[in-house]
Amino acid sequence: MAAKEEPKKETLKEEPPKKPGLFAKLKDAAEDKEEQMAILSTFVRLGILCWSGAILTLAYVELPSALRMPKQDLDPTFIASVFTGVLATFGVQTSKKGAQNGGGNGGGGISKSDMEKLIAAAAQTAPAQTIRVEQAPINFITNDDEPPVKPTV
Repeated sequence: MAAKEEPKKETLKEEPPKKPGLFAKLKDAAEDKEEQMAILSTFVRLGILCWSGAILTLAYVELPSALRMPKQDLDPTFIASVFTGVLATFGVQTSKKGAQNGGGNGGGGISKSDMEKLIAAAAQTAPAQTIRVEQAPINFITNDDEPPVKPTV
């Protein structure tokens, strides 16, 4: 008599729990939709920053001939404006060399002394008053007889 073959029992292997991916981790870390959108916008801005930085680098660097890539003749002005615009969203401001050496504010190109000269010149040409607001709230009083205008918040 032939030996009966016992049917093989399939053993169920328990799969280890799957590790959460990057997006699942981000979703768990930021339950609020606004936080998720803020994180996503940061990644988009970083992607645009890397892309524009790479294009700017290719505009100024000559690649080795072993790569067999033709030289790219492009005007980097637009890419540079995209690059500085994205940097500004992260709080990085570029400045001109004159503003750094001249003691200027580094962002607007006009130093404090230049602004004071402009204000003095404007005061002599027109009867106007310059008001500099340092901190809110502001109360405007027209006459001493009238009650002050209450600020709206």
